[in-house]
Amino acid sequence: MPVSPPAAPRRAAAVPMSATLAADAALEERRRSGQRVLPMTSGEIGLPVLPALRERLAAAAGENAYGPVAGGPALREAAAGYWQRRGLATDPGLVVAGPGSKALLYALVLAIGGDVVVPVPGWVSYAAQTRLAGGRVLPVPILPGEGGVPDPERLREAVTAGRAAGQHPRAVVVTVPDNPTGTVASAETVRRLAETARDLDLVVVSDEIYGDLVHDPGRPAVSPTAYAPERTVVTTGLTKNLAVGGWRTGVARLPDSPAGHELRTALLSVASQIWSSPPAPVQTAAAWAFTEPPEITERIAASRELHATVARAAAGRFTAVGAQLAPVTATCYLYPDFEPLRARLTEAHDVTGGDDLVRLLVERHGVGVLPASAFGEPEGALRIRAATSRLYGDTDEQRTAALTAPDPLALPWIREGLDHLGEALADLIDPRS
Repeated sequence: MPVSPPAAPRRAAAVPMSATLAADAALEERRRSGQRVLPMTSGEIGLPVLPALRERLAAAAGENAYGPVAGGPALREAAAGYWQRRGLATDPGLVVAGPGSKALLYALVLAIGGDVVVPVPGWVSYAAQTRLAGGRVLPVPILPGEGGVPDPERLREAVTAGRAAGQHPRAVVVTVPDNPTGTVASAETVRRLAETARDLDLVVVSDEIYGDLVHDPGRPAVSPTAYAPERTVVTTGLTKNLAVGGWRTGVARLPDSPAGHELRTALLSVASQIWSSPPAPVQTAAAWAFTEPPEITERIAASRELHATVARAAAGRFTAVGAQLAPVTATCYLYPDFEPLRARLTEAHDVTGGDDLVRLLVERHGVGVLPASAFGEPEGALRIRAATSRLYGDTDEQRTAALTAPDPLALPWIREGLDHLGEALADLIDPRS
C-alpha cells in the first residue's frame, strides 16, 4: 500500500517584524549613509542612566545565580511597595518579575490562553503576541481622545459576536496611559470597561508602563484595578520612566483572587520555560528604584516635565498645518490625524493613507514616523504616530542638559529638531518646487 509522506512540520504563526524596531533600523541606515534624519519612530526614551542607578547595577555584577522564577524577594517587595503607595494593596507573593514588561505580556497571553481583545489603535505587539500564542485578535476601537481602552459598548458587541461565531476571547488588553496616542482614558470609561469585562468574564491585562509619565501628576491615570481588582493584571517596569530599556526588567501584579492565584501558577510555568529567572544584577538595581528614593522621584519628575514640554511643542507643529490632534496628556507620543488635509495631500503627493504619508516624510525629509496601520488601523487612515523622545540630544551631555534646562526648547539641538519637523510638515501642504 502507498506510504503517505510525512506531515509538514508545524510552524509558529507568521508575524511581521516589530514596526518600531524595523523603522528604527531603516532610519539608522539612512543616517549612516550621510542623510539628515529625524527619528520619531520608537519609544526609546533618549535620556542617560541616573548615576546612582548605574552604580547599583555595577555593584551587583557579581550576582550570577539564576534565582527564583518569580524574581527575588527584594524586587517583589519593592514592587509591591510601589503599588501600595499608589493605593493598590499588593502581596509580594503575587508579584512576578521578568526580563521586560513586553516579555511578561507575552507570557500572560500564553498563560491566560484563548483569544484576546485589543484596542485600536493599540501598541504594535499586542496583536502579534496574540497570534504567536495561537490566539485570534478581536480588535475594538477606542473612544475619541481616550486611547488605550476599547469602547466598552463595542467590546461587549465584539465579544458576544465572537463567541457566537466560535471564538474564545478570554482577555482584554488596555494601556493606561496610552501608546500610541499619548492620551489617558477617563475614569468613567475605565469603570465601564472593567464592569463589562466582569460581565463577560474577561481577564483585564492593564499595561501601565507609562503610569509615571502623565504630564499632570495631580491627575494620574485610573487603573482598571480600581473597579475590577479580582480580574485585573497590572504590568509595569523601568523602561519608560527611567529610560533603561536595554536593561529589560518588568513586573506584573496578579489579582488576589482564586483566578489570580491560578494565573500565577500558569504564568510561572510559562516563565520557567522561557527565561528561567530575571537577570539578577538588574533585579538588584530595580529593587532600589522601585523603593522610590529622592534621586528616583526627582529624575522621573524632570523627565515627565521634559516630555510634556517637547511633546506639546511638536504637537503645535502638527496643528499649525491643519492636522487634528487630541490634547497630549501623557508620554512622549503624538497621534495626529491628517484627514482634513486628505484632498491636498492626494493632489500634491498622491498620498491616500498613512503608509504613503510615512514614506513621503522619510524619503523627502528623513523624518521617521509610523503609520496608523502599524497600530491596527486600516491602511487608508491618514494618521501617524510620532515620538519626541529622541529629540533630546545625541550625547549624554546634551540629554542631561535637556533634563536640567529651564527651557529645553531654547537648546539648539531641540530647536533644530522641531524646526526640521515643522519644515517637513509645511512642505506637505505647500510643496517646494
